[in-house]
Amino acid sequence: MTAPILALATFCIIATVAHVASIAIAILRLRRNSLGDEPRQELPPVSLVRPLCGLDNYAADTLRSTFELDYPHYEILFCVATTTDPVVPLVEDLIAGHPSANARLLIGDERVSGNPKLNNVVKGWRAARHDWIVLADSNVLTPRDYIRQLFASWRADTGLVASPPVGCCPQGIWAELECAFLNTYQARWQYVIDSFGRGFAQGKTMLWRRADLECAGGIAALAKEVAEDAAATKIVRGFGLKVRLVDRPFVQPLGRRGAAEVWNRQVRWARLRRASFLPYFLPEALAGGVLPMIAAAIVASVIGLSPALGAGTLGTIWYGSEMLLAAAAEWHLPFLYPLYGLLRDCLLPVLFFKALGGSEFVWRGNEMQVERMRPRRMMARVRPRLQDVAAGSRRRLRSLRERMS
Repeated sequence: MTAPILALATFCIIATVAHVASIAIAILRLRRNSLGDEPRQELPPVSLVRPLCGLDNYAADTLRSTFELDYPHYEILFCVATTTDPVVPLVEDLIAGHPSANARLLIGDERVSGNPKLNNVVKGWRAARHDWIVLADSNVLTPRDYIRQLFASWRADTGLVASPPVGCCPQGIWAELECAFLNTYQARWQYVIDSFGRGFAQGKTMLWRRADLECAGGIAALAKEVAEDAAATKIVRGFGLKVRLVDRPFVQPLGRRGAAEVWNRQVRWARLRRASFLPYFLPEALAGGVLPMIAAAIVASVIGLSPALGAGTLGTIWYGSEMLLAAAAEWHLPFLYPLYGLLRDCLLPVLFFKALGGSEFVWRGNEMQVERMRPRRMMARVRPRLQDVAAGSRRRLRSLRERMS
């Protein structure tokens, strides 16, 4: 066997072992149940802040679930930027239909950053009455034990508890593709990394202790990065604390999706990962199953077997293990899952280079860039400080010369 073929065979084996190992780690991590292990105890009051912008699919269901939590003392703060937002009548009807709930609708747009979502959240954070605050996106379907699950994952060394999104209720091929991205790919790797104590914040759900974020400069400190969850991760780690994930991620009903909608969202997230956590982003180029399947086909051909047999065998292992994860986690699992997984993995290399080749993206009609500070603008800020340092050095040097003379 020649060196190139041996290299292909080695790559194929290493990639497959790493893939199956990540599946096993994710299953073990998702089987943990901190809520069942911890004794039931009195929990503190919580402020639940939900930023809103437009009407998402299943908006009535996700927002109604906020009123149905099994938690003794919590307030609900819905945040919207303008009175003309189409979600306002829905929220007003829900509040009116739950008169016993401690719920308010806050309207206004305070510009503390280039992140429209963070600008929308600021008023909710400042209006929150309690020391524990949950930031939850409007498209998260909160289960009855939502807040209890968040607290069950809190430890003495925790600075933030979060949950990655997991798709459910997809309609159509593109929504199925988005489930393949969200669930068995992105959520899987999030839980693998969390298993090694290096969890990342996810903006879909974040439980904060107010004092922790206030020590970092308050809610506006999340503007240090274009993505507030990336800033949250770095702030928590800067305190020597950990971001932890809930044991069972909370679902996001997808409904119908368009091809451009799914692709643009994945490009945005990939560019944000590249800008905020480059060392974790770089391995994504090799994360899918397509390249190992091609390698398996070539190796099979060289040793006298059918290339289709080589690629098919590896594909069965690859996507069969992903289906096992989805079944074990009780996630959405369609009959045609291998097709959606293969389509996702064909797009991963394209997505990787697309993320490398640009910085712009559009979020809910807002044009943004992942790099908030261009090199020229960065130097414009740094240069005065360097000049001050240089001037101080010159003054100290003159003083030294005067004393020596």
